[in-house]
Amino acid sequence: MAGREEQHVRVAVIGSGFGGLGAAVRLRRQGITDFVVLERADSVGGTWRDNSYPGCACDVPSHLYSFSFAPNPDWPRNFSGQPHIRAYLERVTDIFGLRPHLRFNSEVRHLRWNGDALHWEIETANGELTADVVVSATGPLSDPKVPDIPGLDSFPGKVFHSARWDHDYELRGKRVAMIGTGASAIQIVPAIQPEVERLTLFQRTPPWVLPRADRRISAVEKWLHTKVPATRAARRQLLWGIRELQVSAFTKRPDELGLIEFLARNHMKKAVKDPALRAALTPDYRIGCKRILLSNTYYPALARPNVDLVTSGLKEVRGNTLIGADGSEVEADAIVFGTGFHVTDMPIAQRVTGAKGTTLAEEWKDGMASLRGASAAGFPNFLTLIGPNTGLGNSSMILMIEAQLNYLADYLRQLDLLGEKTALSARPEAVEEWNRMIQERMKRTVWNTGGCDSWYLDANGRNTTAWPGTTGEFKRLTRQVDLAEYEVLRPKTGTAAAPVGASADARAEVAA
Repeated sequence: MAGREEQHVRVAVIGSGFGGLGAAVRLRRQGITDFVVLERADSVGGTWRDNSYPGCACDVPSHLYSFSFAPNPDWPRNFSGQPHIRAYLERVTDIFGLRPHLRFNSEVRHLRWNGDALHWEIETANGELTADVVVSATGPLSDPKVPDIPGLDSFPGKVFHSARWDHDYELRGKRVAMIGTGASAIQIVPAIQPEVERLTLFQRTPPWVLPRADRRISAVEKWLHTKVPATRAARRQLLWGIRELQVSAFTKRPDELGLIEFLARNHMKKAVKDPALRAALTPDYRIGCKRILLSNTYYPALARPNVDLVTSGLKEVRGNTLIGADGSEVEADAIVFGTGFHVTDMPIAQRVTGAKGTTLAEEWKDGMASLRGASAAGFPNFLTLIGPNTGLGNSSMILMIEAQLNYLADYLRQLDLLGEKTALSARPEAVEEWNRMIQERMKRTVWNTGGCDSWYLDANGRNTTAWPGTTGEFKRLTRQVDLAEYEVLRPKTGTAAAPVGASADARAEVAA
């Protein structure tokens, strides 16, 4: 990038989903307007733009799955669908004046830290720029994962992932194979079952499914939430409080989840009368070990005569014939993969080169780890939203995002206090200490003890995705930056280490 005059910004945000738009709003509220939001697509929305499959909806109540600073009194249902959530994000973009900062069709191809200039060099599909601070808000549910199935390339029919739904392909009257039984699959199956000729579900592991307490939000409720905002806030607080009370069962006392398993079994029994099918759909692991799913229509759809269940994964494809790991053979015209995303091996990590000349993916080869879910050692002024160990099993990720936005705001304040052209680099020992605490607490959680193999775990069997505590605790722990956990970098003069225990102002004065 040398020899050219590129655009320079104070902050570059990658992604325009909830995280990226939230960061943009917070920057403007901090009085920072010198920033851009780099988006690879041609519109905002992130995962709620990409996932437009039939039946797509959120499994967190709408009034909790929205920004606290941008409440929406007009949610149509308790659990709103993808079109309404995407429309909400478009409104947030307009209300907070974010469009001048958006750079569409600007997929980030490479990020490289320049230690001499103390800034990031950014190569995008739409040009190059530099930034003092980079905020990665690509999210863990952004890059679909499709398993390497022998013969798949020669399948003569249609193949696509749930997050890349082909709306031009007509499923009506087709023989469709659904691969996977995660959150997307349990919404897709009942949505397409009535129109396809035959639907075959390949199930490696059955999920636990609970009733979905969904209903239309009445006009009276909407009016009340608009005219009396306190009622809207109380509703959100109640939804939050109930979920906070559930956390200990997931993180400390998984045996308490037995009652929830009973409710799930009873929910299945009401819809599935065939004992053999019920047995095939009953998990053999503790509820909560994998993500708990919500649906009133999944089990009834599976009991329909045009639906078949294969209790194994897809092993091989031979022409139009799909071979299950159990040896079963199925003819199909289309294959839909509901096989999740690159969560513990996020592709963005391969594109970020830090202070040591290594990529984030190389540094994370033994497992993702960052300080307070935000800062990886060796990557100065690079913050991740929804980073390692910030995921939730029972509540709204918007709460975690907003906590991390507090951390981002204080991070930028500390840089301002330290003076022009400084950078903060997370100390390796601080990252190790934080990660050690996380992994120690993780040992007794249901995700680690429940007897399942889930996407919460990486290739080494470590849980690098979930947060083993309440959202309230995470908010307290990310309220502000502790400069003792960082090295303060200045151009050419090397690193000035801030002394442990000093106040923020005193540390800034010493570093200066």
